[in-house]
Amino acid sequence: MKQVLDGMRVIDWTVFQVGAGAGAKLGDLGADVIKIEERGRGDPIRGSASWWGVSLVLPGGRQAIFEDANRNKRGLAVDLRKEKGKQIIYRLIEKSDVFITNHRPSSAKRLGLDYETLRRYNPKLIYGSASGFGPLGPDSDAPGMAMQANARSGMMFSTSIENDDIPVMDMSAIADRIGAISLADAVLAALLARERFGIGQHVEVSQLGSMIDLQAPLLISHLLTGRDFPRQRRNSPPNPLVNFYKCKDERWIAIQLGAQDKLWSGFCRALEMPELEHDSQFGTFDKRGTNNKELVALLDRVFATKASDEWQKRFKMEDVPFAVVKRLRDLADDPQVRENEYIIDWDHPALGKVKFMGFPVRFSETPASVRMPAPELGQHTEEVLLHVCGYSWEEISQLQKEEVI
Repeated sequence: MKQVLDGMRVIDWTVFQVGAGAGAKLGDLGADVIKIEERGRGDPIRGSASWWGVSLVLPGGRQAIFEDANRNKRGLAVDLRKEKGKQIIYRLIEKSDVFITNHRPSSAKRLGLDYETLRRYNPKLIYGSASGFGPLGPDSDAPGMAMQANARSGMMFSTSIENDDIPVMDMSAIADRIGAISLADAVLAALLARERFGIGQHVEVSQLGSMIDLQAPLLISHLLTGRDFPRQRRNSPPNPLVNFYKCKDERWIAIQLGAQDKLWSGFCRALEMPELEHDSQFGTFDKRGTNNKELVALLDRVFATKASDEWQKRFKMEDVPFAVVKRLRDLADDPQVRENEYIIDWDHPALGKVKFMGFPVRFSETPASVRMPAPELGQHTEEVLLHVCGYSWEEISQLQKEEVI
């Protein structure tokens, strides 16, 4: 089976999610990804026993988030503070295509793993780095985590809530995930540029920049009009047909209908309330906005009369845009999710048969795949040194004695 990045090698010096997640995506696409970890300690997320108070510990001491962010990687543990440890990385760089990191620039420079140093060993290297706040400016070397990016980007106030004064905390660390996607995208673009122009380069992304880009519809509207967007309240939205309603079975359904008369007409038929279509209060888009509280109250009563399954059937028949509001525990049983392999069944070598994250893009000829579990700390050190770097067994033994590996 051919894959997009067959034959490409990525050196992954990352921790936590924003960098490691990018490496996982490149691995899903077929790259040989080698994760570099500190000898004896490893990626700090290995030791994170819980997330928002929920245990992440798996059988054998594995950790759930680490498993996803580091799948399809080989693992090498090395003491980067020692000169011989650095030399291992330099040998790897000579035989690799990409180096990615989310360590602070000052740390990379101190350890001799900055772009200017590594490009001397491979002028066509693609060096991808992810930071909290971007490569320039007063906070370019500041530590960054998902919460800070959410806060500084405005996302904590862009998310709708009933109380204007309370920011919203994101439990999914979306800044880490969107930052990882941005980094993987940047690396892929740089690889294409190298193929076309024969050049290596440094590509730099940040959690802050990625989160700002994620909010483009709101932000560009503010930048060009000067207007702020008030936080929306469910009982009085500007358009009551962009809202969510509770059904008889206690599940919620979200709908999104714009100003098109065709959608409103179909919606009224689905409700079995054709009289609403030309109602004096609700018959036009503007009237529905003016009488928003009254329409929300009416729809609350109507939705409460039937279970979500019944509403789904009716809305599908009338081609009304809708979705049942689901919880995480519902996703693995969603036939649409499973058919597209957004969640897959996988026979994990250590955990057995599990449900696991798939890949969000479908390729007709070069499919992404999950092939390897996250490595144990230093699991492939000897293999990489022997077959990639070209060390002899005697040299490897000496590196072990000197506690370099």
